[in-house]
Parts: sequence; C-alpha cells; structure tokens
Amino acid sequence: MRHHVEILDAKTREKLCFLDKVEPHATIAEIKNLFTKTHPQWYPARQSLRLDPKGKSLKDEDVLQKLPVGTTATLYFRDLGAQISWVTVFLTEYAGPLFIYLLFYFRVPFIYGHKYDFTSSRHTVVHLACICHSFHYVKRLLETLFVHRFSHGTMPLRNIFKNCTYYWGFAAWMAYYINHPLYTPPTYGAQQVKLALAIFVICQLGNFSIHMALRDLRPAGSKTRKIPYPTKNPFTWLFLLVSCPNYTYEVGSWIGFAIMTQCLPVALFSLVGFTQMTIWAKGKHRSYLKEFRDYPPLRMPIIPFLL
Repeated sequence: MRHHVEILDAKTREKLCFLDKVEPHATIAEIKNLFTKTHPQWYPARQSLRLDPKGKSLKDEDVLQKLPVGTTATLYFRDLGAQISWVTVFLTEYAGPLFIYLLFYFRVPFIYGHKYDFTSSRHTVVHLACICHSFHYVKRLLETLFVHRFSHGTMPLRNIFKNCTYYWGFAAWMAYYINHPLYTPPTYGAQQVKLALAIFVICQLGNFSIHMALRDLRPAGSKTRKIPYPTKNPFTWLFLLVSCPNYTYEVGSWIGFAIMTQCLPVALFSLVGFTQMTIWAKGKHRSYLKEFRDYPPLRMPIIPFLL
C-alpha cells in the first residue's frame, strides 16, 4: 500500500507540499528529492524533516514504512539555511593559516616596518616553528582531500565565516609574535626546543594514525558507525583509554608548539582548541555509549582517566 506524505512548515504549520502515492520503502532522502521538485529553492541539503515540529531531524537513510506513521504521514520541514560542503570548509579553514603564517615569516612589507622587509630571523627556533606550522596545515589539507570520510556532506554556510575567523585570526596573532624581529627564544634554549619538537612530531604521527584508523572503519560512501579499536599501529593504542585520541594528539601537538615557541598566543590557541575539542569529544563519547551497549567502559572522552 502506498503512502501519502504531507509536509508542513515546522514554525507556521502551513502546508508546503502533498506527495501522493509514495512507495512505503522510500527513504527520507528520496522524499527530500520529491519535495525539491515542488520547492527548488530548498535543495535536499537545506532540508530538515522531522516527525514533530520540535523533534530531531530524521536521517536520510530512514525508511518511511519503518517510521511511526499511518498511511498519511505528516512531516515537518525546517530550512537549515544555505549549505556548503565540509571539504570546501576545511580546505578554506586550513589554507588560510598556512598562507597567513608565511606572510609573517617572510616579513612582507607593511608588517614590521620598512627596514625589516623580507629579512630573516637569526633564531633557529623561528625557522623550525614555520616548518612545524606549515607541516601541520599541509597535513590537514591532504587529510581532507584523501583521508577523511564525512558522515554529513554539508554544513551551514555561515559556519565558514566563524571558523575562518578563528583559524585565520589565531594564525596571524601567533605568527606576528613568533616572527617578530624582537622575538626572544625559549628560556631553556635548545633543550626546550628539542623536547617540544619531539612532543609535536609524536602527536602529529599519532593524530594521522588515528585518522587512518577511523577512515578504515567506514567504507567509502557509507555512514556505518563502528566502535574504533586499537590496531597494530602503537599510536592507536590510545583507543584503549579514550574515545577521541585524534583530539588528544591534536591538543598535544599544540602544547608542543607552545613549549617550542614560548609564545602566549599559541598557548591561548591551545587552550581554546582544547576546550572546543573536549566538547566534541564528550558528545562523541555519549553517542558511542548510547549506540553501543558493549562500548569499552574504561574509556574517557579525551584525557585518560580524567576527562
């Protein structure tokens, strides 16, 4: 028996669309495509369809006949606003800091004064910091293109402005001080720099290892979720203790960079990043606990045994 689907505006309850003779095995994604035919301005990525005006959005893979609806289903529509692909967002977020930092490193005109134009720092740590910062963002760009698999294809367009302000702004702030002609090297000299470099490199390798392990969990084009477990790679063994070791390693990288440069803006960037990643890690940890009854009980969201 075919279904009828009426779609109402979640705010005004105005009827926007009535779909006649919808197959019972139709997915929400297919219903969104049908809705777009009558309202082209709302392409599928902009649509949130739900069973209750204030309820959760239905997943694209949800099947009509498995939902608690009768032969006439009433769905409520919310406009998510203009959308942009995650890949585009990440490429923009990460290319900006890479380019901005190099402007300060090469001391292009109008930054530090005419006499310092295109001069070079005499401190080795300044050049090492540039290499580390550039490596980090080149790695992120390559991971976005070749490693990450996104469960959601898009995000609201407005987010790109917020995210770019954060990444680009902090990159300019830290680069200004690290590459400043009056910059002074770390208090404990080469020993401090070497220790910090070791922390940075280890955490970058760990972060990449976790991203590869997570990639292998999800087949291409799939939204399947599985419990991540350690592999033969020792860097993934942190999965024994935390749900999101990629965030643990990311924070560790920036702590290493902060120790290396002994720069306050870097320390603040690390703190803000840690705060945000802790929120994300807690959310993912709750999601794992809710979805998997056999989820390892020893794991914490981001810091072993603590947080």
